[in-house]
Amino acid sequence: MPENNLKGRRFPEKLAKPALRALEGAGYFTIEQLAGATEAELLDLHGMGPNAMAKLRKAMADRGLTFKV
Repeated sequence: MPENNLKGRRFPEKLAKPALRALEGAGYFTIEQLAGATEAELLDLHGMGPNAMAKLRKAMADRGLTFKV
């Protein structure tokens, strides 16, 4: 079972369960970790779609973060 006691903020509460499972399955447990990934990499995960990406983009922007280019 992964350790979820990492420092950083979890994902948005309204993120769909399939997207959440996809992110956690790929080893992402905080918003800050997503700054090391490209949008294309995340969209390749089964369960991630445009709605989830929009929520993640906003959550990251609220924290002054962006996806890797």
